[in-house]
Amino acid sequence: MKKALVLCGGIPQIALIKELKNRDFTVLLADMNENVAARPFADEFYKVSVLDVEAITNLAKEKKVDCVLTVCADQVLEVTAKVSETLGLPCYIDFETAQNVSNKAYMKTIFKQNGVPTANFKIQESLCVEELADLNYPLIVKPVDAYSSRGVTKVLSPEELVSAFNKATSISRAKAAIVEEFVIGNEISVDVYVEEGKAKVLCLTDLYKIGEGGKFIINRSKIPATATADVAQKISEAAQKIADAFGLKNTPMLMQVLVNGQDISVVEFCARTGGGVKFLMIEKFTGFDVVKAVVDLTLGEKPRVKPFTPPKTITVNEFVYCNSGELANLCGFEELLADGTIADYKQFKLSGSKFGEINGSGDRVAYFSIEAEKEDELLLKHNKANKTISALNPQGQDIIRHDLLEKFSGR
Repeated sequence: MKKALVLCGGIPQIALIKELKNRDFTVLLADMNENVAARPFADEFYKVSVLDVEAITNLAKEKKVDCVLTVCADQVLEVTAKVSETLGLPCYIDFETAQNVSNKAYMKTIFKQNGVPTANFKIQESLCVEELADLNYPLIVKPVDAYSSRGVTKVLSPEELVSAFNKATSISRAKAAIVEEFVIGNEISVDVYVEEGKAKVLCLTDLYKIGEGGKFIINRSKIPATATADVAQKISEAAQKIADAFGLKNTPMLMQVLVNGQDISVVEFCARTGGGVKFLMIEKFTGFDVVKAVVDLTLGEKPRVKPFTPPKTITVNEFVYCNSGELANLCGFEELLADGTIADYKQFKLSGSKFGEINGSGDRVAYFSIEAEKEDELLLKHNKANKTISALNPQGQDIIRHDLLEKFSGR
């Protein structure tokens, strides 16, 4: 029987494992966390860092797997490409390209060279405030090679630069940071599938972020996005420029775009599908299964994006975070699912998980999805959900950050 090694054990990887098993693969799963959500779905589990290229290579070689793959993970895609190239295994992206689309410093440079609208920026390994004099405050400081908003900080003055820069470079594997001008605008997540070099925009999603402490961590998404036809066209043109500049032929692609009026600014992109439950939303609104597409591409098949009539509903995905404490159990979600208040939910953290400062999307305890045809119906369901759910600690106290859920409004 064919064997596949899947890297990371989150919710998207559950769908990946199921797709592989439908094709008669024995599925091995690697992750440093022994309690990942996807573990029960795999045939074998190995506690290995998915960023350790040597360890993953050795595991793949020892188990004689036919392919190594993942979905919805930036840096892990780079590992997947490297291991596959080393062992002569199939992969939808070569290692050089995987490196290029994972390095934000290289990415921003290519944007500028190819007319992709983006913020003015500088790249530094050691902070030199004088070299940043031509950049206008506020500034955004972020690692050149991290993801999930880790290490991203907004600074208002030169005095705030030092701690933000040190934080970013401490997280960066390359020990370098991008310092760029802050662009005002609503953020839109753009999911694209590049088919034979043609960038086809699948869906646009409004993103909402916590924003406290100068951080930019997603806590809510809304589909469809509130983008005009002109803005959508500009986004499509930028996506094609990116595909051309990076030589992308057949791959999923994710862009982060800021929209201010009719102007757009591309924050970054990667050759993968959006994380969390985005793969579910894409299929619902476009009919295109991006997880299946990744498996198809890996096995040498060519997926096709076909015309599709999207549903006439509004969908909000709410990502739930906690105050400091330990999780004993989640309450209220099944009740809301049963009465139709929420359309879906997923628990990301198991009992015993501990929470502290919110530093990235990996700190989510759960998510729930609400569907409605009108905004007022959406708001009523959302308010009910916020009043009903709880994440109890061992002492029976609710530790959910309900204050984040209360900040609900449409654009």
